[in-house]
Amino acid sequence: MTYMKGFEKSDHETILSCLADDVTWYMPGMFHLSGKKEFDNEIQNENFVGSPVIEISRLTEENDVVVAEGNVKSQMKSGEFLNAMFCDVFEFENGIIKQLTTYQVEK
Repeated sequence: MTYMKGFEKSDHETILSCLADDVTWYMPGMFHLSGKKEFDNEIQNENFVGSPVIEISRLTEENDVVVAEGNVKSQMKSGEFLNAMFCDVFEFENGIIKQLTTYQVEK
């Protein structure tokens, strides 16, 4: 998935090319972002260094919805590591991501 590969490289241009201008990203208990500018600011969150390692274990697609499940690891500025399982629900419109909901639990 181009979007995930963009995150693994912290490639803002690639990630943003996958998004609608009015994209929304909701991570329950964490944040709710609207628009490419807010999304762009979260690509390299100030609490982390480098790029994450993402492993997708399952992709499920139906109509304009794709669900990706997997693991993510990333080094934090504090020296600790984020090691979490995730479930991303992508809603597409005209072939690009219109809405993303991310559920994440640390291992």
